[in-house]
Amino acid sequence: MQQDILINWSPQETRVAVVENGAVQELHVERTLERGLVGNVYLGKVSRVLPGMQSAFIDIGLERAAFLHVADVWHRQEGGEAPMFARKNEPPVPIEKQVFEGQALMVQVIKDPIGSKGARLSTQISIAGRLLVFLPQDDHVGVSQKIPQAERDALRTRLQKLVDDQASGNGGGFILRTNGEDASNEELAEDIAYLRKTWAGIRQAALTHPPTSLLYQDLSLLQRVLRDLAGEQTQSIRIDSREQFVALKAFGNEFMPAAAAKLQLYKGERPIFDLYSIDEEIALALGRRVQLKSGGYLIVDQTEALTTIDVNTGGYVGARNFDDTIFKTNLEAAGAIARQLRLRNLGGIVIADFIDMLREDHQAAVLAEFRKQLARDRVKTMVGGFSQLGLVEMTRKRTRESLAHMLCEPCPTCQGAGQVKTARSVCYDILREVLREARQFNPREFRVVASPRVVELFLDEESQHLAGLSDFIGKPISLQAESAMGQAQYDIVLL
Repeated sequence: MQQDILINWSPQETRVAVVENGAVQELHVERTLERGLVGNVYLGKVSRVLPGMQSAFIDIGLERAAFLHVADVWHRQEGGEAPMFARKNEPPVPIEKQVFEGQALMVQVIKDPIGSKGARLSTQISIAGRLLVFLPQDDHVGVSQKIPQAERDALRTRLQKLVDDQASGNGGGFILRTNGEDASNEELAEDIAYLRKTWAGIRQAALTHPPTSLLYQDLSLLQRVLRDLAGEQTQSIRIDSREQFVALKAFGNEFMPAAAAKLQLYKGERPIFDLYSIDEEIALALGRRVQLKSGGYLIVDQTEALTTIDVNTGGYVGARNFDDTIFKTNLEAAGAIARQLRLRNLGGIVIADFIDMLREDHQAAVLAEFRKQLARDRVKTMVGGFSQLGLVEMTRKRTRESLAHMLCEPCPTCQGAGQVKTARSVCYDILREVLREARQFNPREFRVVASPRVVELFLDEESQHLAGLSDFIGKPISLQAESAMGQAQYDIVLL
């Protein structure tokens, strides 16, 4: 498999496309103004201690002071296997005995500022790598609880040996992330070295920078391309900004030399995303319908709880008999569904409704193809078999917002329902509302303000009903078209 990574950079937005064998498989977007603070490490200054709230306000150089609760103050427990914030059966040490006004304190943001509230902080530092999480104040080696229990002990033993081999006087604890379950020793060792080097830089900055300084910022999307997206199968990483190319090259040479060697500056006249029609792919990935090459199609519906994908034959009639037509459509759909999950970054529960197949060998072949295509996904997936209703249930780990949630917002007209009342239905709603208002008030005239299509219907097909209502209530009813109104919107003005 040949993989290329394209980076389109602008001051306001970074867009990354992962292309495999000439087809776009993943899209990542990061907007400068929407980038959060979670994970950032600051050298804060205690501005106020509040014993009554068991908390403190910390100045970290932002517009509002950040918030540190006593439960988030880390300290080492004597004789404990792993340092904790406080023992479960003991009350925490009062915050006024742990911090004081004017104190310089290294803190990490664990919750972004919301509204009038400042960021929430912790004094326990954790640095996320591609495969591991580094806890520099800890000595514990652990494994994510999402990894099956049967595999955790062996993984912990392997990780502990790698940590001990590379210790060289540097302590610190590590937790193996879920996506590190199948990593090789070389990949884990590279991540350990990167995380320890990053922590050394943070400690050095804390000694030389004044309070309220930013010591470490969680990696940007550009940097995460080298850390998370680039691998052995990556042929090239092309970026269209000279300035960012130089900065990314310097970062990669220091921390990820293997990935940095694949970095290239794109100098073509065409926009870099035009090479693989990526903007068109983005537009298609925001729609419900996905056309298959055979003539079949998928319907993708994303809800809060789950995502449903329906497979249809459409105009495909190319096989020798109906069973073969269904089988070939489902086989193609298996690959298309796997690609759409990555492209749209759909997570959580996914229900795939393949076309019903009578033969068990066809079901097994489609399921095998589906699992084969999903195996290329860097995000963890779990797939069940065909249910009694012919559905395939699966889960895909949520790693970030889906493409639709990131680029779109609910329609102001339909409020995300995906449909609006017909113009005739709105006309009848208006007639009922005018009658209701006439029974409560006694204006000189009723004026209906509505969308042009609704007004046009009142002037044409529904004119008799409007005139009949006017005669019944004994008041004139005038019409006013408002182009800014949606079809389901209207207003009744009493004159």
